[in-house]
Amino acid sequence: MSKKVAVLVAGSWGTALASVLAANQLDVIMWTRGEDQAAEINNKHTNQRFLPDAELSPRIQATTDMATAVEGASAVLIVAPSSAMRSVAHQLKAYYKPEMLVIHATKGFETESLKRMSTVISEELECEEGRVVVLSGPSHAEEVVKRCPTTVVVASLDKASAEAAQGLFMNAYFRVYTNRDMIGVELAGAFKNIIALGAGMSDGLNFGDNAKAALLTRGLAEITRIGVEMGANPLTFSGLAGIGDLVVTATSQHSRNWRAGSLLGKGQKLDDVLNSMGMVVEGIRTTQAAHFISQKYGVQMPIADQLYHVLFQERQPRDAVEALMGRDPKTEMEVMTLETWEQWHS
Repeated sequence: MSKKVAVLVAGSWGTALASVLAANQLDVIMWTRGEDQAAEINNKHTNQRFLPDAELSPRIQATTDMATAVEGASAVLIVAPSSAMRSVAHQLKAYYKPEMLVIHATKGFETESLKRMSTVISEELECEEGRVVVLSGPSHAEEVVKRCPTTVVVASLDKASAEAAQGLFMNAYFRVYTNRDMIGVELAGAFKNIIALGAGMSDGLNFGDNAKAALLTRGLAEITRIGVEMGANPLTFSGLAGIGDLVVTATSQHSRNWRAGSLLGKGQKLDDVLNSMGMVVEGIRTTQAAHFISQKYGVQMPIADQLYHVLFQERQPRDAVEALMGRDPKTEMEVMTLETWEQWHS
């Protein structure tokens, strides 16, 4: 296997994962549209816009030419924002070879089609979706690039592809598990960003720990409910891609989704929040997608629904909380249908 891996694109998470690959003695070529960013990575071994003060390995090089990035690579890691995934995968098609290992680490949906990222990639590359690998789990780029102990999961329907990805990334500080439930891992990684937005909003409103604990707990139940309906294994939501990623994203100031929610809770307008952050906040687009996904599958997502009203219909955050607290009485335990239970116990 070639020791070269192509990483598309050079944002914070792509750069952090490139650093893991470089630490494993792999040659990494990052593709970016920015000439200045490529020059900085090549000459200064930094990426100040996305990971200030991080020193990058000389094994990491950058180019604005995708053909140069992909040529001779045994694996391609796509870390484009969900809104750009189809465009990037479409550009990759000209250089893609069936023997390449394709991994993505993007947590979101294509808003227009409501499709998962692996579906978008497989459509554009005209490859089997089951061979695409998704990497997810509780992992802040800012900590990974500092080699803080981190544990993630790689999922694919193809066991060999998942194990190949595991072999690329695993080392002394970056532990990697495999999982066959690609759908669940993708859904967990995307939907948890909604709950993280809500957690930040709760903190911005100074609602305290009780409120945030309830939000995370009921949020997990909510995303598990819709996930199972969409074909995921419910146990996946109790793992690294589910509760693990939910906790880290909803409680840390490294989290863009938490920070955006906090600013919204403090009264800032959505456009002002996004302009001040200057980076993609996937939870915004995912909340919009979840609003239509819940309608499509006929599954209630009350937290996502209230956040949708705040983000896109100008509902005040306090009014959204009152609407959640004032819902009709419910039982806590979710009841799975016999068909769903048999599906995962057969």
